[in-house]
Amino acid sequence: MPTISANGVQLHYEERGNPEGSPILLIMGLGTQMIAWPDAFVAALAAAGHRVILYDNRDIGLSTHLHDAPVTNPLLAFAARRIGLPFRHGYALNDMAADAVALLDALGIPAAHVVGASMGGMIAQILAASHPSRVLSLTAIMSSSGAPGLPGPTSELRRRMIARRDPNPSREQAIALGAATLALISFPDPARAPDAFHTMAGRAFDRAYNPQGGRRHLLAVIADGSRAGRLATIAAPTLVIHGAADPLVPLANGADIARRVPGARLEVIEQMGHDLPPSQLDRIAALIVEHVRG
Repeated sequence: MPTISANGVQLHYEERGNPEGSPILLIMGLGTQMIAWPDAFVAALAAAGHRVILYDNRDIGLSTHLHDAPVTNPLLAFAARRIGLPFRHGYALNDMAADAVALLDALGIPAAHVVGASMGGMIAQILAASHPSRVLSLTAIMSSSGAPGLPGPTSELRRRMIARRDPNPSREQAIALGAATLALISFPDPARAPDAFHTMAGRAFDRAYNPQGGRRHLLAVIADGSRAGRLATIAAPTLVIHGAADPLVPLANGADIARRVPGARLEVIEQMGHDLPPSQLDRIAALIVEHVRG
């Protein structure tokens, strides 16, 4: 399986489409493996002639798991951040953005169209602000600037994110929990197969189960705080895609990014939660293909 040494970690990646095409780098979200990018979505980008690169972020999937990195209680981390105190965390979103740059370097790609979902959208924002020469265009999907005052997850989702969990669940228990979480954050798309959440949770468990990696991702997000000031410096053409029914990162977050990035365009998808619904994949891919063509 293809892996490269990048920024002190091993990153697992895959490529689809035309090796000579304009590159699109896909960055997935918190605690989520690259397999969460739907095959039909990736295929649509590749069919448009692009070189599509997917990878597992550090601490998830088949990339390096940083088991020795600290895992502070998220409640304590939130409290510390609110009053301006430091807290222990293994790495920051800046490190994860540096991972993406190192991956591009290893693949010989001077610059790419960067598409990030959720936390991946936050990493993409940092890339566009801090490494502008590496970003041809930016697409932020269901993401946030982290600015104070923006609405957050529903109380049910917040409790689920910080709840204590069995450190050694059975396969069945882990899959049930994963499927239930996907059901809570996703739009009830009639085009989705009835067993889709269970199937995805099973694939993720069997491929690489590392829930503590997701906790450390959450700490990286908390530690980064607000990117609002940095967004005004982004020069890359920016597209913001957000679901009107997102219960985890509500629509106001996407609207905020679009307002802060000069010249950004917001596309709201009514039939979308914090997910990439099957019935909307063609539309989302078409929006990105149109955007990267300029």
